[in-house]
Amino acid sequence: MNPSRAGALLAAAVLAVSAAPAPAARAAAPAPSGGGGFAWSVKPSGAAGQSRRDFFVYTLSPGQRVRDKVTITNLSGRPLTFRVYATDAFNTADGSFALLTADRRAADVGAWISVAGAPARTVKPGGSVAVPFTLTVPDGATPGDHSGGVIAAVTEQTTGARGQRVNVDRRVAARVYARVNGALSSALRVESLKVAAANPPLGSGGADVTYRLRNVGNVRLTASARVGVTGPFGVGLGGDTTRKVPELLPGNAYTFTDRVRGVLPAGPLTATLKLTPHDSMDATASTARPIVRTAGWWATPWAAVAAVLALLAALFLLRRRRTRP
Repeated sequence: MNPSRAGALLAAAVLAVSAAPAPAARAAAPAPSGGGGFAWSVKPSGAAGQSRRDFFVYTLSPGQRVRDKVTITNLSGRPLTFRVYATDAFNTADGSFALLTADRRAADVGAWISVAGAPARTVKPGGSVAVPFTLTVPDGATPGDHSGGVIAAVTEQTTGARGQRVNVDRRVAARVYARVNGALSSALRVESLKVAAANPPLGSGGADVTYRLRNVGNVRLTASARVGVTGPFGVGLGGDTTRKVPELLPGNAYTFTDRVRGVLPAGPLTATLKLTPHDSMDATASTARPIVRTAGWWATPWAAVAAVLALLAALFLLRRRRTRP
């Protein structure tokens, strides 16, 4: 399954291993979905008067309820039985959108969603099923964004390399974004900013600028980031590096490293990070003032030092020659 082609899909397969015919095995490492002849899609159902939706996106008030449907399509050549349920989302260390594994209980928007009917649905090859669900915002829900997904999972038991029985749980989900009305806060924090720079004897080097970002507001944010290096008197050194910071969910953090190339060692240098946050609900508009952080270090200009020492040595020798009788 290719999530980028599916648009509305979040692929997240989880391997579960147990040594005995055993109970529900605990989740281990992620694996690609759609393997072993499995292929299916999960996306929001269309509704009259609505355009195609990539995700479930709602703006609701505490106590409000919304009913919707998710469509599961079996793209494989044999019947598949799906467990349909909802859970919460989080950011992985590299900033990817991920969902809690099956052995972890949802405590946020995943717990607000109730899937109608039987938890297991069998779909024939090439067939689809629309599964209704209800999302009820608790009266005491905090304002801001709450993220999760509606999952269709297929579990099969196979035999591992050592003969143990292995439960393989493959999951595909449609994302759910619920914004609860109230006081909204858009805020990113730069928790750390470090520089690891090369200082070659000759020529220019590179500077690796590492920074950790945390979303300390209550709405999901993206950002535009620019990293540059300046020398004495604010003179720019090397070329600036830019990136689009992927969506960061409230409370989550991750770390980036950007390289600025062509940095000449010129004594006191400064790396500057400029972040412009954007609300994911309107990624074209800035939601907060740009954030600027700096980190300084010393880069000895060895070539210049060597030239000065050579000049001093030449002047010394010239003076000695002139003072000889």
